[in-house]
Amino acid sequence: MGHDRSGAKQPDRFDPARASILDDTGRFAYVPPAALLEALAPPPSSTLLDFGAGTGLYAVEFARLRPDLRILALDEQPAMLEHLRSALAQAGVLNLAAIEPPALAALGGSVERILALNVLHELGDDALGALRGLLAPGGAALFVDWNAEVERPFGPPKDHVYGPSEAERRLAGAGFAVVGRSAFAYHYALRAVSAPFR
Repeated sequence: MGHDRSGAKQPDRFDPARASILDDTGRFAYVPPAALLEALAPPPSSTLLDFGAGTGLYAVEFARLRPDLRILALDEQPAMLEHLRSALAQAGVLNLAAIEPPALAALGGSVERILALNVLHELGDDALGALRGLLAPGGAALFVDWNAEVERPFGPPKDHVYGPSEAERRLAGAGFAVVGRSAFAYHYALRAVSAPFR
């Protein structure tokens, strides 16, 4: 998850000074954690990586809902990692750990499920390739992001995010095959697997 953002739709990273937005449980009203877990369908006792976990709001909720899972919460910004570690300490969940990008090297090809929530528009081509390389055989990633085709009262500007078809093309270009599609109020959700090499 390096710093090369070539291919990213949004020009700037999320500003950690706005982290309180990410901690708002009001987000659960329009992207419910239980619905994400249902779409991810992680096998019992599997590893779920929250790729770009921000302050850990969703990762903590997943850990509470599925204590059997090993949940890893990744962020690349040091300020966000501080928020994340603080949230984990307060939550007191034992099946959740915060990790930094260097830890990804040891996870290659071993992660059964990945959630990428509100990050596709920020990911450069290198980061998308790294994400794909983490998937275990039979693994799946769920990309849930702001829908450029939906009017909404908040979130990034429309020209900084994708519509579902554009997102699907982006994922296909990065070696993913989309195998499931769904929608939330302001977001699309694309379930993707690693496409077979041709």
